[in-house]
Amino acid sequence: MMTDTSRPEGTTTSAYRADQIPAEIARSWLLVAATRPETFDEVASSRADQIVLDIEDAVDPKLKPAARNDVVAWLSNGGSAWVRINDHSTPFWSHDVDALKGLPGLLGVMLAKTESGAHVTETFDRLGGGTAVIALIESALGIEEARSIAEARGAFRLAFGSGDYRRDTGTGADDLAMAYPRSRLVVASRIGGLPGPIDGPTVGSSHPVLREQSALAVTLGLTGKLCLDVEQLPVINEVISPTRSDATWARDFLEDFESRGRVIRDGSDLPRLGRAQKIDKLAQAFGIKPL
Repeated sequence: MMTDTSRPEGTTTSAYRADQIPAEIARSWLLVAATRPETFDEVASSRADQIVLDIEDAVDPKLKPAARNDVVAWLSNGGSAWVRINDHSTPFWSHDVDALKGLPGLLGVMLAKTESGAHVTETFDRLGGGTAVIALIESALGIEEARSIAEARGAFRLAFGSGDYRRDTGTGADDLAMAYPRSRLVVASRIGGLPGPIDGPTVGSSHPVLREQSALAVTLGLTGKLCLDVEQLPVINEVISPTRSDATWARDFLEDFESRGRVIRDGSDLPRLGRAQKIDKLAQAFGIKPL
């Protein structure tokens, strides 16, 4: 049984926010370079639903041991975060999982370049069998193996490493070209009984572009997004949340459903009920009030 990642057991720290959004519905996932430990406290109190300390792509190989040690020290002394670890094929993976195992502030790990369900399960087991694993899928093989990855023991959510996927496949960055891998992750997550997947980051400082790409991700069924800059957080959180009008519709539908004795009137009621319940749950979790 995986631990409850919405509130890590035994964590008593100012770096853990009482209002932190549970990881299974978290919208914004802020990647933070592990080479900058002086920023950890600051980003932990940011608008990010979850933070991910990155000891993989953000760290030069020669600096990985020192960066890992800084992450371990912070998580051992009141800090609370996810950690993006190196991929299973590298020698760094073994050092990462051994160093992180059992740390009180570790919410879970994001496994880079996941390409099989075995990668997830071996990581999960090496961490002691109680730490959530987000499988970051970044290659053609990973996309094709998405279902087995989603069904692997220890898998918590899937995430899309869009930049590395484009580099691996030569795919363009336009919406049509990226629809297939995103949809594969959505379908695999549903089959595996996981929450919706986490989209890759939007590079650049344009908020209109970020808003457009976040909205597209929601349309395709993704429910979170990686990001690299704290200034992107409000946009991501807003776009991936239900609107106030959605929250109002859901609340009105549910109240009407209760008032008529929960009677199903026609074939459209059950799908609408499911949608209303989902929207209402998210609106309450995100603090969105009906109009």
